Amino acid sequence: MTVVIFGFGSIIFKQNFAYTDSFACYVKGWERVFWQGSTDHRGVPGAPGRTATMVPREGSRCWGKAFVIDVAPEEEAGYLAELEVREKQYDRRELLDVFTDDEGAEPVRKGVLAYVATERSDNWLGPAPLEDIAETIATARGPSGPNAEYLLRLADHLRLLGVTERDDPHVFDLERLVLARLGRESPAPALQ
Repeated sequence: MTVVIFGFGSIIFKQNFAYTDSFACYVKGWERVFWQGSTDHRGVPGAPGRTATMVPREGSRCWGKAFVIDVAPEEEAGYLAELEVREKQYDRRELLDVFTDDEGAEPVRKGVLAYVATERSDNWLGPAPLEDIAETIATARGPSGPNAEYLLRLADHLRLLGVTERDDPHVFDLERLVLARLGRESPAPALQ
């Protein structure tokens, strides 16, 4: 059995699962935003960090990475259960089509699994002024480390995928603001 996961946040740079293939791709009609609270990885209860989720936005694209997982049918439930633990603060499972080519092209995969947080999530923080989101990211810390590390690694890996500021202004604007709060002037060089 083959399962395909669409990573748009930390799954892009930190997989805790084995996969047989991966590729850069995007979903249509979704936008990446830092509106989800994190009290288990990049923040703590009472002082949540902010992590990425996707919200529907007509005409938008959200770039990320698809991971192809081949598992025996009898192992699928256990494999997905491990992902559920990692993504437990995301309350919705979406099956999405992913694309690699320009508009009008057919999807390269249909029914790709993505974990999305909505306003029904226990840790939903929702929209806020970009400066406020950046302040939270610059100062929050959780069991998985500083919240800023999450954002900066995501921005760096998006660059490696060829994503530009024009493609995802929310992430790159936040990166600039967080770097300024941390006393750094420019993004770190792309990871190899």
